[in-house]
Amino acid sequence: MGLVIGMDEAGYGPNLGPLVISATVWRVPGDPRRIDFWNLLEAVVSQTSTKHPDRIHVADSKQVYSPSRGLQPLERSIQTLYGLTPHDSGSFRSLCGWLVSSETHGSFGEFPEQLKRPVAMRSVDSPVYGSAADSRMVPSVLDVEPWFSARDLALPVKSDYAELAGLRNRLASVCGDAEIELVRICSDIVLTERFNSVSAYYNSKGAALSRFTLSLLRSVWDPASDEPTMIIGDKHGGRSRYDELLDEQLDGQMIFRMQEGRQRSSYRIGESEIHFQTKAEEHFPVAVASMVCKYVRELSMELFNAFWQQHLPDLKPTKGYPADAKRFRKDIAEVQHRLGIPDSTLWRER
Repeated sequence: MGLVIGMDEAGYGPNLGPLVISATVWRVPGDPRRIDFWNLLEAVVSQTSTKHPDRIHVADSKQVYSPSRGLQPLERSIQTLYGLTPHDSGSFRSLCGWLVSSETHGSFGEFPEQLKRPVAMRSVDSPVYGSAADSRMVPSVLDVEPWFSARDLALPVKSDYAELAGLRNRLASVCGDAEIELVRICSDIVLTERFNSVSAYYNSKGAALSRFTLSLLRSVWDPASDEPTMIIGDKHGGRSRYDELLDEQLDGQMIFRMQEGRQRSSYRIGESEIHFQTKAEEHFPVAVASMVCKYVRELSMELFNAFWQQHLPDLKPTKGYPADAKRFRKDIAEVQHRLGIPDSTLWRER
């Protein structure tokens, strides 16, 4: 047996809304470098868009989700995959609660402790936005922003409960037959002030992304383990060298450079191999991580837009990307001033 860990992000480019980074951890039979998830799960998983009632679409989130198709295709797939875990994904708060529930074991070197990934906390009796399935899970990581504080969304938003139950049972059966286990899904939801602070500290949002990602990886990966492990993630912009960043997260383990280049950079640490490559979403665990990130990001923007539309009912919603974000910022300026919401909470500077 061995482990395969896939990592990806959504929301790196926008000026509004969170950056979401996720890792999915899978235990597989045999050599993790040889596992073919697509072949083993083809009875229930399709790499292309499908209307088949017994299959779900798993791919780069940009292929599964588009504004024209809406949230339903992405939600149908990701809520089916969530069925492989024992956790509650019946509301936005409960979903975020378990995604961010484990501490980061990595570090940012000398970076201030308070700007590492927060741990989700729980409280009770919070009012909700909409009719949430469970309002008891209150991730404190979110409540620093007013569009999340004491607000929630019931999930699924667009999908059918009965269909999801059938798909979850089918996927669980296929995974069981293939001896594939979803061990864990873990996310870091990086809100605006934290994104700005870390980017400013390193004078680079690319350096911030790399450190957020590798710190999240360290929370789900033990480099001293004897279990064979393959880790795959997308390359971070034009970066080709990752050994110094990896070293920040290790406890003295040796890093062996396998290759470094424009298409792929690979390293060995003990029984683990780590690959940063272009088009990493061709690997199933990375594709699932990409979809987790996109789903959380889209739900976050639902709450973000709903907050502002409570004050400006005719306000056109935004996805937060630069050109439209400037329009949106101008449209809400008067209300933002009246509510006393600082730019540091609203606007990502890089």
